[in-house]
Parts: sequence; C-alpha cells; structure tokens
Amino acid sequence: MIIAAQHKINIPITKILIIQLGDIGDVVWAIPAFWAVKNAFPHADISVLTRKPNGDLLLDDPHINKVFQVSKQTVWDGLKLLRSIRREKFDLIFDLRADDRGAFTSFFAGAKMRAALYYPGLNWRNKMFTHLVDPPPAVTRTYGAAEQSLKIIRSFGIKETTSIPQIFVSEKIKSIIIKNLIAENIASLKRYVTINPFSRWSYKEWGIDKWRQLISFIWQKYKMPVLILGSEEERGRADELTVASPSLTYNLAGKTTLREMACLLQSSRLHIGVDSAAPQIAAAVGTPAITIYGPSDWREWAPPGEKNKVILPDMDCSPCYKKGCDGSGRSECLETLDVTKVQAVVETMMNNNLAIATKPAEVLQ
Repeated sequence: MIIAAQHKINIPITKILIIQLGDIGDVVWAIPAFWAVKNAFPHADISVLTRKPNGDLLLDDPHINKVFQVSKQTVWDGLKLLRSIRREKFDLIFDLRADDRGAFTSFFAGAKMRAALYYPGLNWRNKMFTHLVDPPPAVTRTYGAAEQSLKIIRSFGIKETTSIPQIFVSEKIKSIIIKNLIAENIASLKRYVTINPFSRWSYKEWGIDKWRQLISFIWQKYKMPVLILGSEEERGRADELTVASPSLTYNLAGKTTLREMACLLQSSRLHIGVDSAAPQIAAAVGTPAITIYGPSDWREWAPPGEKNKVILPDMDCSPCYKKGCDGSGRSECLETLDVTKVQAVVETMMNNNLAIATKPAEVLQ
C-alpha cells in the first residue's frame, strides 16, 4: 500500500475498471473522470461498476466498453457478479467512493493496481488498495461535484478533458420515447416542459400548490403541457398535480427507465426541478435546467453553463446544510420562496435561445 499525492502508472494497461457506487447524481458527475481515463488510455477497455439502475445512463456512451451493475440481490448473485468482474482480469481499478462494497470488489478483482482516496481511520479499507491518494490541503476550495472523482485520477497523471458531464441517448431509445409520447397524446417533441417536484429528502422540496401555479403559468403563457418525471414511489404524489389540471399535466413518474428519462429530458424545451438528479441529467443531455435550492449548497451540485439557472431563497441562512429547520424536516427558506420568482426565470429562459456554455450556472437571489 503506497500513500502519496502523486503516483505513476508503470505497468501495461489494457483493461480498467472504475467503481462508482453512489447515487444517480454521483454517476453523472463521474462522467468527466470516465472520459479522462479513456482519453489517457485510448486503446484500453473501460468498464464501470455502479448500483442498479444508475449505470443505465452510461449504456450509450462510446467511451465506456462495459457497465456492471450491483443490486439488492442474494449472496450467490453477488458472487456471480464478482466472478464476472474477476474474469475480466483488470490491470487498473479506480474506486471513486469510500463504501465497503467498492473496496472489497477492488481487492477480490485481483488487479495489479487498485487506487482510491486515503481515508484516515479506515485502515481496513485502505489495505484493500495498492495505491492511495492523499492530496495536499487545497489553498482554496474547488467547488463542483466532478472534483471528487477528478482529484483521484489527476494523482495518476491523468488530466480531464472536461469537467462537465455529457450523457448520450441512442436512436433506439428515441424511437421508444416517440411511441410513448404518442400513446400519452403528447403531439410533438420539443413542445413540452418537464418538472421533477420531488426529492428523496422532503426538506429539499417546494410546495405542491406552487408547482400547480407554475404549471398553469406555463400553459397560459406558452401553451405547453408539463411532464412530471420521477420514480414509481413518487407517482402517487405526482397525481396530486394532475388532478387539478389533467389537460395540462402528464404524470410519467415511474413510467420510464433512466435511459428513457434522459431522452425525455433531452427532448424537453426546459426542465425545472428541485435539488435532485433530474436537473443534472437534463443539463448533461443539453436541455436548459432550472434548479431550486434551499438548505443544500448549489455550488457543489448545480449544472454548469449559462443556459442553466439556479434559484435560491431570499433568506440569508441558505444554505444551512440542515435537514430542515430545527430538525423539523421542513425548510422555511423554500416555503417562503415565491412562485413569481420562479415564473420570471422560466419566462427569461423560454424567451431566450441560450447557447451551450461552460461558465458557472447563473445564481438568482
């Protein structure tokens, strides 16, 4: 086990595995690292290990040769997956997170070089790797979720070609989505707006009544229906938005795979959502995204580029990094965020055809 700020790759590399067992957003933000590794080793096969179904977003990426996915499965299924990975005979493995499963997979995969960040106090985990990255303290903090992955691979002399994620959508998935839109009586592509009002954490959410007002505004102003995206678990809550305006709103929560959701987002005129994976996917497929932030820090997760906007509450305490005010699960900063503020941003973005840019997202306070 070698701990250093800089390492050299001094063995022949033909197969590389990159492990990212985080949430959907973590996988999206690791894409620049995947591309950087492929660029550094253009003739090597690049494989990625994710949690199921997060890796579906990578299936159409030409930089990635194979995607392995772990799920809630039996011990036997887990062993079968591990054997499949071991049979690949990887030369180099990067583990981009600090979880147990990634460490054990790295060790039992049998690669000559196994790299991860060094974590003080996790000696058992550190011993699973041959090379640990211990970067020197930064003089100034670098924001952006891509940094967590990039700082690992940079320590091996691998330079990123971009820090902005991009997701590819295949023609096969596009044809599926066209059929689904026809089945939902949605007339044409690029003539709808998508929203994701929900998060795994309720303290990141905006009020349902405000979403209703926003949907009504979009229809009155632009005569565009709104497609609600989300998980199967969120479908019942999404019904609350369609009951009041069934002709304006379509509940697609739980009706799409991740690949299909990416395609819907790509065909959307605009995406509006709270701090969750959907705005990040939207931006990664080239669709302008508005993200509403409250207690969480937009600087870490906001999609970059001037075509993407971040809306913050007017309260000075935001971001507080708390799970609701005084542990209540409610965020007053979001409860006081007025719908007219969001409507104004929607109007600006709908009326301006902004080009793709690499500037930080504009923040509206």
